[in-house]
Amino acid sequence: MSSNYYISPDHAPLPPTDAEVLTTACDYCIVACGYKVYRWPFGSPDGGATAAENAFGVDFPTGPLQQWVAPGQHNVVMHKGAPHNIVVVPDRATRAVNLNGDSSVRGGLIAQKCYNPSTPTRDRLMTPLVRIYGQLQPVPWEFALDIAAAVGKHVIETHGANAYGVKTYSYQYIENTYAITKYARRHINTANFTFHDTPSDVTSTPGFRDAGFDNFGPSYEDWGGADTLMVCGTDPYETKTVLFTQHMMPAIRRGMKVIMLNPRETAGVAYVKTMGGMHIDLLPGTDNLVLGAIARVILQNGWEDSEWISQWVNNKWESSSGFGQGTRNTPWQWRTTWGLFQTKGFEDYKAWNLAQKEYDPEYAARVAAIDVEKIYRAAQWLAKPTGEGRPKASFGIEKGLYWSNNTGNTNAISSLATICGAGGRPGQVVGRFGGHQRGGLSGGSYPRNKSPEKLPGRRRRALDTDRWTYSGHTRMAHVIGTTWLQSMCGSQGLQNRFWELVTSNPHQVRSYDKQEIIDSLKARADSGGMVVINQDIYLRDPIGAKFADIVFPAATWGEEDFIRANGERRLRLYQKFYDAPGQAKPDWWIISKLAKRMGFDGFDWSNANDVAEEASRFSRNNRKAFHMVTVAAHLEGKTLHQKMAEFGTDGIQGPVFYNYKTGQLHGTKRLHDTTLTEADFERLGVGNGLEGANRYGKKLTHFNSQTGKVNLQKHPWSLFSDFYEWLSPKGEELWFSNGRINEIWQSGFDDVERRPYISQRWPENWVEIHPDDAAQRGIESGDQVMLFSDRVAAFKDTILGVEGNNFQFSELMKRGHIELSKAAVTAVAMVTPAVKKGMLYANMLDPRQPTNALTARVVDQISGNYNYKMGVARIKKIGESAYKHEFRSMSFVPRNIV
Repeated sequence: MSSNYYISPDHAPLPPTDAEVLTTACDYCIVACGYKVYRWPFGSPDGGATAAENAFGVDFPTGPLQQWVAPGQHNVVMHKGAPHNIVVVPDRATRAVNLNGDSSVRGGLIAQKCYNPSTPTRDRLMTPLVRIYGQLQPVPWEFALDIAAAVGKHVIETHGANAYGVKTYSYQYIENTYAITKYARRHINTANFTFHDTPSDVTSTPGFRDAGFDNFGPSYEDWGGADTLMVCGTDPYETKTVLFTQHMMPAIRRGMKVIMLNPRETAGVAYVKTMGGMHIDLLPGTDNLVLGAIARVILQNGWEDSEWISQWVNNKWESSSGFGQGTRNTPWQWRTTWGLFQTKGFEDYKAWNLAQKEYDPEYAARVAAIDVEKIYRAAQWLAKPTGEGRPKASFGIEKGLYWSNNTGNTNAISSLATICGAGGRPGQVVGRFGGHQRGGLSGGSYPRNKSPEKLPGRRRRALDTDRWTYSGHTRMAHVIGTTWLQSMCGSQGLQNRFWELVTSNPHQVRSYDKQEIIDSLKARADSGGMVVINQDIYLRDPIGAKFADIVFPAATWGEEDFIRANGERRLRLYQKFYDAPGQAKPDWWIISKLAKRMGFDGFDWSNANDVAEEASRFSRNNRKAFHMVTVAAHLEGKTLHQKMAEFGTDGIQGPVFYNYKTGQLHGTKRLHDTTLTEADFERLGVGNGLEGANRYGKKLTHFNSQTGKVNLQKHPWSLFSDFYEWLSPKGEELWFSNGRINEIWQSGFDDVERRPYISQRWPENWVEIHPDDAAQRGIESGDQVMLFSDRVAAFKDTILGVEGNNFQFSELMKRGHIELSKAAVTAVAMVTPAVKKGMLYANMLDPRQPTNALTARVVDQISGNYNYKMGVARIKKIGESAYKHEFRSMSFVPRNIV
């Protein structure tokens, strides 16, 4: 049996001296490395090997770490209707982000993302499609838009705004996210709305929000400024490579200590260990216990940062002031004043922590299955004073932490960071490392008052779109740029419900007449079924391929001028450098055409810059506020996009300020910066108050709370412990979790499915299993295995909360709101000591075998978020894979290699 193989080209053309040069940034992870695009007509002379003959101005062959072009960095695209060569390479001259022209394996190959019919990108969506007689068939834009608008208006008028559901990305470009949210939240005004990674429109890190920390306050250089850096729930090398290689590794080599909390030893963890760092290899979901125990050791020894706490931590009256009253009763307000979380200040938190048995280091270590000595050593590294003073500690988190006990873990890390004196100071920061880039900009507020979900008291909760749809209340699902079904928890059960509502409904389109199509889809919605619109760049299975009634082809990176920020709020213009394939259009254009047909005003944009300039006004209180760039651009007689292009790959960090005296724009290095001086404000041009259109919010120098100080919070284990105990492995079950690896971005739509080398390297789903667990089950590396469970819990109803414990997992079980279903996925086994004994770890999102099928579709009872990283499964061998004895494709070497 032979597996697929790929033989790479061995050369690429060099750009000539007269090649056009544009700037962009990587489209993938949060880091957003800067790139240059060299473009010249196909068929015209390429560049030569001497410095005088190529656009780089260097002699080839070059030496190590010098400028070069890999075959994967070249492509041929259409520009103004004619074929052009492009070379997309890291910008070696950039002064930000990917210093020295570094790149990840993902970004380094981004030229292959561009549409080219001679490559696997040939299946790009290039025309609108309507499902007729069960087949998606090409139609004109007007035809598809007319149908979508007619059915959408009918659904809203007949069944209410909440019957129109919008599931969309939050991370794309501001031109698109602004248009989509303006359409969905302001004009349709539906509460049946959420982003790609949440079942409800809620914050991903409730503990940060409640403490007052912005998710992306630090700058990248801050992550190398501490004495001790605690990294929770991620390996930055695997998931945001250049942040690790360019901003953390130099600091580690200088002596920065790193503490990594996660269940696997990956390459980044292994490097940290070789450099004297620590790996706390805890079981999934036990972070709260370990963090609380570390805090207890610090408190018992009096190692807390008393000076910081006295100046920057709220007391009872400060945290209570103005919260939880009347119409101001928003989630972050009531959580911070609800008795389960609020403290009366530091002494109250200390007394509470010391009174909880679960934060005893021995207890926490036993449940987390770690060496208790690591808890004591971590406390010393983070907070124990030396002859040189207190250590400077920083804290960075990602999904492994906040998607496994969402509220409890994010509260715990916020409180630990606070007592260690971390906030917005150099070397002492708190934040997310990030996943996607930050392109979200709201064109309308979420209509929380229209959500039918209610927590005890007068607390409105954002509508859970999964449960709302599962219950049959969504009559039109508008899905934009996301693999909704595979990416949610309990995904196979949700997919089955889609089949019942869409495919098995008797009202199917069996006519080519536009009005008859509209009537058929209206009838389906009226009968309790559901109509599906899908916007994407590829036809994704199953949301597009199986369920969509209407498909809109979207234009993407390189095909339009777009603005987006990275994880340090650095804004760049991603310049258009080639023609979108066929009739594909950017999402803002699709939304504008649909909105006007729906009768909505304010969508008369002629180009992407029009959208960006309108959106800039709504960014003014945002972490990436860029309205002053628009102001400066207009004063200079330019457009916003033109002005943004001048920043190149360096970009500018939001919030952005304009100095009217000097005519200069200034970015913001970090938020919550308590070290800013009057001179700094003079430099920004706001020294004597708010000059001109400049506006700066509290979070520039303070924290996001009523007083501008930090809310020190409790993080009770009891809110999660009943779910944890119920879920804990029984019999032959093992803990199950999942996540990303370096070579694959997101669902693999660009790389695993359309880059031959990556397809060869990762041809199937995979699962890591510890050698001891594998031996007990007769499993070897390369075996085909099945992961399965008959204990996939799903919260099946939309309910009103009346009593205080109505959303506690044990109470939901008792009242019959939880149903148990089965799920199964197959994978190739990778036997490795790098994964913790007693658990399995698989790819986050292989759409063919979505492992989220094994995780519980039960939200965190406080935040409304899923705990995606928490599941259990049994595993058995079902045969040998094609890769077990042939080493052309998959490698079974452990990933913890330095």
